[in-house]
Amino acid sequence: MPTPMATGRLINELQSYGVRLVDPKAGADSRRGGAGPSDHKAMTVDGMTVMVPVHTAPAFESPYLVEKPDAFGRSRVSRDGVSLGEVTFPLQPKFYGLSTADGIPYSKIAVLHGRDVLATTVLQSCIRYQSRTKTCQFCAIGQSLAAGRTIERKTPAQLAEVAKAAVELDGVKHMVMTTGTPPGRDRGCEILAESAAAVKAAVDLPIQVQSEPPDDDAWFQRLKDAGADALGMHLEAVTPEVRSRIMPGKAQVSVERYLAAFAAAVPVFGRGQVSTYILAGLGDTAEAILAMSEKLVALGVYPFVVPFVPISGTPLESHPTPSPAFMHEILGPLSKMVRAGGLSATDIKAGCGRCGACSALSAYEKGVAP
Repeated sequence: MPTPMATGRLINELQSYGVRLVDPKAGADSRRGGAGPSDHKAMTVDGMTVMVPVHTAPAFESPYLVEKPDAFGRSRVSRDGVSLGEVTFPLQPKFYGLSTADGIPYSKIAVLHGRDVLATTVLQSCIRYQSRTKTCQFCAIGQSLAAGRTIERKTPAQLAEVAKAAVELDGVKHMVMTTGTPPGRDRGCEILAESAAAVKAAVDLPIQVQSEPPDDDAWFQRLKDAGADALGMHLEAVTPEVRSRIMPGKAQVSVERYLAAFAAAVPVFGRGQVSTYILAGLGDTAEAILAMSEKLVALGVYPFVVPFVPISGTPLESHPTPSPAFMHEILGPLSKMVRAGGLSATDIKAGCGRCGACSALSAYEKGVAP
């Protein structure tokens, strides 16, 4: 059996290069466009479910090949004709077959990420997405809406209905609620709070909410009181130069404001229950990402560092993915830093860090001696 570190290195390779699918139908239910991991396919490698690019330009030329799965969803991954192990594909969730009373398919309200996390974009529009001078260059939040795969505004009642079904039919263990940024100083916290409250009233399910930092730190307690168990505020990039180039609108909320918001949110949610998403490969050096991660860990914030994967149809669709060596240069020291700071993916109650499918970080954590 491979060691956790060996598994982490393999996941690094798969997430950087992507995979070619012998059977294109195996990727038919993978996500294209939208918020979160897109152009990916969920695969389980050595017991860890990870999101691997299958619809990107690098994936079409990947040295990794995944064979046609058998009737049980099992397949083999190989490189240069050498078999590297078994992979399995999670089955389509049962709740996808249901619709609301007014005929909206549940899959347009929330989707399965990884193996056991329900994810939704409560508001599928964003003030930053409307203008190419402000939009995050990697974002595809409008694509799935334009393609008719989702609806713009999910009501609290709809989210509660789908979450209850996902738990009962598919054993979902936690939920992620993100949102495009609406006009207003709360930056989406109000709709997240009402959504979390509705879900918690319907089913006992840990919830992570994700937004930009609101102008008023009192929103953190309001979110917690509404039922949110964890909070994500995503830096994406860590240096002002990269932030202003890659996400000119979002960069107007400074790194200093993020750090102040983290410092205010951790006492409310607890150490390790506040996290941030950092996309490696956008231009930040490994040293810059690790230096920022050190500040975050000291605050009690979990730095979830993932390899950037370009999404078709975005301004960065031709941007290269980071090399496995670059990711290893970050994830090796980061896993030790996280553990030394008393943080762990397994301790997060809900959210991207707990799921861990978009990064090999949790596999690296398992390879660090306690």
